[in-house]
Amino acid sequence: MKAPQTVVSDSLNDLIVDAMQDIKGKNIVKLDLRHLHDAPTNCFIICEGESNVQVRAISDSIYRKIKEHLQTTPSHIEGGTQSNWVVMDYFDTVVHVFQKETRAYYDLESLWSDAKTTEYQDV
Repeated sequence: MKAPQTVVSDSLNDLIVDAMQDIKGKNIVKLDLRHLHDAPTNCFIICEGESNVQVRAISDSIYRKIKEHLQTTPSHIEGGTQSNWVVMDYFDTVVHVFQKETRAYYDLESLWSDAKTTEYQDV
């Protein structure tokens, strides 16, 4: 049986991925960092949008879906309407919504290459 915190994290992560897919987020990846000693969080979920407008729409979709289903909001959000990158901190999970070029530049997947990776199909 899963511990309650794991169930909450799994539900949160599933809702985040669903919200990304609702707005056609591309190249969705979950990096499970729980087994890494110096990880800043348990999980990164990363996707990309094709424009600033889509990046913002994806982050808005995540915000609304998590608030509606889990009655919580991120502790912090960085990025805005003209951003190439929006970061949403849900404590156990940190969400990164990038434009393609910005994602390639920061290359979080390579920085955390020893994480357990789950890739999701584009919808």
